[in-house]
Amino acid sequence: TMSDGVANAIASTRERIAALVSELSLPTEPRLVAVSKTKPADMLMEAYDAGQRDFGENYVQELVDKSQELPGDIRWRYIGALQSNKCKTLLHGVRGLACVETVDRPKVAKALETAAASAERDGPLDVLVQVNTSGEASKSGVPPGEVTVLAETIAKACPHLKLAGLMTIGAPRPDLGPDDTNPDFEELKACRARVAAALGMPEDCLELSMGMSADWEAAIRQGSTSVRVGSAIFGARA
Repeated sequence: TMSDGVANAIASTRERIAALVSELSLPTEPRLVAVSKTKPADMLMEAYDAGQRDFGENYVQELVDKSQELPGDIRWRYIGALQSNKCKTLLHGVRGLACVETVDRPKVAKALETAAASAERDGPLDVLVQVNTSGEASKSGVPPGEVTVLAETIAKACPHLKLAGLMTIGAPRPDLGPDDTNPDFEELKACRARVAAALGMPEDCLELSMGMSADWEAAIRQGSTSVRVGSAIFGARA
């Protein structure tokens, strides 16, 4: 049955992550984010029942609805493009919002700050700066050269937000072998080094959210602390 499929996929993905943690002697296990956009609530519950708690969603209203319907201990991560006029809906409507991974311009940071200030939260909202590492016009994200300025804006002018790290989607690179270095992942690491230096903080205080179904293992080898896996868990989008 499909329910076995979701549970088995979570278990096998976790086993592969654990094997990498051991092989690479990683200090902490990278987070597995189950990307559940367009998937029905009962499929998310299959993942939940298999122990999954971190879920990534791409559409504000879908996330609001799912967060109200599904268990309250889920840690929701918003990973879709974000318009500043949707920030209040996100912050006020989503139960258990753990992180917004797609802050790519000051206007969105400021809108999130305003919304977080008026929402009933226990502490600041984790945010990631989304970087367009591949330079593709179709991709969201701040250009690498502008990352530090945006990161400084969040760290210094947005007290209700916590700069938790950087995120990239990257270009599909089917030509890369398992041992090849992905230039998008290297670029995100370089951006993190510059941000950490500018803010006077250790690099490992900033997360790297990179790697999806096709390349998450390579991403972990290159330092990812959070991988976003959708089709490998839930199957291809219907």
